[in-house]
Amino acid sequence: MIFRTMLHALISRFGPRLGHYDVAYTRFRVMPTDLDILNHMNNGVYLSVADIGRFDLLTRNGVWAIFKKLGWYPVVASETISFRKSLQPWQRFVVESRLLGFDEKAVYVEQRFTVDGEIYTQSFIRGRFLKKSGGVVTIAELLEAVGPVPHDARVPEWLVEWGADAALPPTRAEAPSVWGD
Repeated sequence: MIFRTMLHALISRFGPRLGHYDVAYTRFRVMPTDLDILNHMNNGVYLSVADIGRFDLLTRNGVWAIFKKLGWYPVVASETISFRKSLQPWQRFVVESRLLGFDEKAVYVEQRFTVDGEIYTQSFIRGRFLKKSGGVVTIAELLEAVGPVPHDARVPEWLVEWGADAALPPTRAEAPSVWGD
């Protein structure tokens, strides 16, 4: 995955520029190292490839440069993925990534794995931004840095509810691992 990440980092630097809310189309091919014992792309690989797609989006829309300048970096807080069709060895596919919007704490990104425009897999990511100096970037700080949200940017209500339901306690709160009887 490291070589694919480095390749796409280079491609993203020279790829067409995007607006903050445009869809990034990132092209891939299923490699032998992506396969599981059933000879299709392993479910865990999808999440790693989705990371590269989000990095491509952030690089090409200029947000990554803003974050680097401010000493911020993104982290995934929650993610969910649904599979429709398997990706096969050597198959070409595109990861379509777009920023949906924000709630009070997080940013939401939708990503689709497509083949010839057909959705094979869909994922949603709830992310936060942290400061290298320590602390969390607030949504107000984020919007001040990257600009206002378009009036038509909407996070579906079910996704906001999922984000709240899937959230773990804050890092400084207790979170004991206790299994029910």
